[in-house]
Amino acid sequence: MTDTRGFDIPDGLEGERVDAALARLLGFSRTQAAQLAADGAVTIDGQASGKSDRVSAGQWLEVRMPERVGPRVAEVRPQHVEGLRIVHDDSEIVVVDKPAGVAAHPSVGWDGPDVVSGLAAAGFRISTSGAPERQGIVQRLDVGTSGLMVVAKSERAYTVLKQAFRDRTVDKTYHALVQGLPDPVVGTIDAPIGRHPGHDYKFAVMQSGRPSVTHYELLEAFRSMSLLTIHLETGRTHQIRVHFSALHHPCVGDPLYGADPTIARRLGLQRQWLHAVELGFEHPGSGDWVTFESPYPVDLQHALDVVRS
Repeated sequence: MTDTRGFDIPDGLEGERVDAALARLLGFSRTQAAQLAADGAVTIDGQASGKSDRVSAGQWLEVRMPERVGPRVAEVRPQHVEGLRIVHDDSEIVVVDKPAGVAAHPSVGWDGPDVVSGLAAAGFRISTSGAPERQGIVQRLDVGTSGLMVVAKSERAYTVLKQAFRDRTVDKTYHALVQGLPDPVVGTIDAPIGRHPGHDYKFAVMQSGRPSVTHYELLEAFRSMSLLTIHLETGRTHQIRVHFSALHHPCVGDPLYGADPTIARRLGLQRQWLHAVELGFEHPGSGDWVTFESPYPVDLQHALDVVRS
């Protein structure tokens, strides 16, 4: 018997070889993934793919997996997610305010809470499009980043919203507290981002990366930090964190990208000071432009109060 699995390739796997992408998506060894491709079991957008072919974000990858391979995949297990707030709910979409420490969806190797499982526990029925563990997910936030996410409930909403994100017609606004003062205080960072060559879970500005554009403006300046409002033109994995780290202004509380840990301790922070404050898009049902806002969570507000004092 065989089991066919399908995946919408995420931004984080852009440019990876097929065998490497499969290994990460399915929890296989690289050797098992390569053998599946060699056996003709892998297609990308309906075309047969070899193990050394490269994948691109947004492509649809399908793999026929023999039962004997024993794939290890993430499962949706309904569980209450503390602090997950429903901002808006209708027949097409649900907009949530995701707390830090919560993933967007289940994944192999992640044992913590996630949005999909939290919505399932709350009785929400969401789109069945996408991989089973990512159903309805049209955007993601890092585990350590809080704020607004939209999840598709209908199949139409999934298709429309995925295209809107690809077309860059979704307005994504973040606030970030960064070290130092960017110069200029209003600007655009246009620098390609790719997977870090020496770190599995890190990204970096590199010429071989995908085009990545971040617009920012100073909201408030402090002695050694700056509060910025940020608009993303693209949506690469860790984009804000990578771009400001490359400018030597990492997000406060983000040691993975070079932040000073002593500052985070002084502010009582246990994660990066980064919050998705506003999300605007054309509603997939009515066609009206809708906008949602999220206040700062307690830990970020406390850190900001300390900086201002």
